[in-house]
Amino acid sequence: MEIGTSEAEPIWTEFLRKLTRRGLRGVKLVILDAHEGIKGAVTKVLCATWQRCRVHFMRNVLAHAGKTGRRVVSAFIATAFAQETPETASSQWRAVADQIRSKVPKLATIMDGAEPDVLAYMTFPKEHRAKLHSTNPIERLNGEIKRRTEVVGIFPNDAAITRLVGALLLEQNDEWAVQRARYMTLETMAPLSVRQGIGPPDQFLIFLTPLISLPVVAR
Repeated sequence: MEIGTSEAEPIWTEFLRKLTRRGLRGVKLVILDAHEGIKGAVTKVLCATWQRCRVHFMRNVLAHAGKTGRRVVSAFIATAFAQETPETASSQWRAVADQIRSKVPKLATIMDGAEPDVLAYMTFPKEHRAKLHSTNPIERLNGEIKRRTEVVGIFPNDAAITRLVGALLLEQNDEWAVQRARYMTLETMAPLSVRQGIGPPDQFLIFLTPLISLPVVAR
């Protein structure tokens, strides 16, 4: 973890560079919402594919569907997510966009531009996709960090933030390491690691962002 003054691209770029200097390798996919600062940093430093969080995308796109049309549009788009292969998902995505273009042209245009980013997870193994299409796996952690830091309000210094948030992260790390429903196991990643020639499973890394978004700063 690191304390930053903002979520601007230079801050994220330096953060990712520090991780690479510490040995971060083999990143294939970065999952985030449509945050240009993080996206720019990922492009510069990791050269990895990025997955736009499907949940965030649906919230944004349905705002253009109107109250009466949200359920129908949501059901239409979901048919693309239900496909088995990247090719069929892409084909269905375009069919849906064309189907709603006459009634909601702005929404269709958004879908045109978002297709490769929202469907990036489809190029990964089927058993991993449920964990790759959104930032949900870390949203609960971010919520707990926000809840605990809001209780404090204003921290006296950066060290105080590090002690509190660092303790929460260490606790969560221990839980993830032993829980039965782990995010991903080395066993399920091993075939993919070998097939892509990126070394042993412990070098195949899935990097989720944003990591933390603190609602407070040291003063």
